[in-house]
Amino acid sequence: MTSSIRKVFQGVASRQQMFRMFDRHVQRPDRRDGDATPLYAGEWFEIPETEHNYMFEILPPLWIRGSLFAMREFLTGSVTSVFFALRIDDAIRYFHGYCDLSDKASVETMRVAIIDRESRPVRAMTREERLEHIWSTTADDYRGYAGQRWPNVARGKRTVLLYGGKDGSFLKLLEDLTDDEIAAKLPVQLRHLPSPIAA
Repeated sequence: MTSSIRKVFQGVASRQQMFRMFDRHVQRPDRRDGDATPLYAGEWFEIPETEHNYMFEILPPLWIRGSLFAMREFLTGSVTSVFFALRIDDAIRYFHGYCDLSDKASVETMRVAIIDRESRPVRAMTREERLEHIWSTTADDYRGYAGQRWPNVARGKRTVLLYGGKDGSFLKLLEDLTDDEIAAKLPVQLRHLPSPIAA
């Protein structure tokens, strides 16, 4: 797993979606073991102003830097929630991201990446963004992690339940979904967004 900066939800998350995405990996098999920093660090998504303000008022922030603030409670290791209020195309928009504060450049790197991603003139989604959106919006009962019945190379990877028609439902690795399976799992309004390569 990498800690690259990645958008994990398309659109503006509601309060319920926001709280659910705070721990998108709650079912991971190694939850009590190991360092989860690479799993969370770099994840970000957009939230409404009301949720941004709500989070600001919950606890005194760890720090405030202009239009950014960090939560005092750490999720794992040196990873904590950072909330951004950013001017993009003449509008103030609000974002949540997980930053690894052991890397002094992580907050600024994420800020720049969000502005760059959200300033694109054409709405588009990469394959990775489509997969992350599917993972973020799939109910816990229909997503999980490959366990002992899977080959060694697949164990611990994310899985989603697919409906196979007359053959019934089956589990498949998230990363192995075909374009048609991805389209079927996405909301209608996101199915036909272009790839950034084509945009």
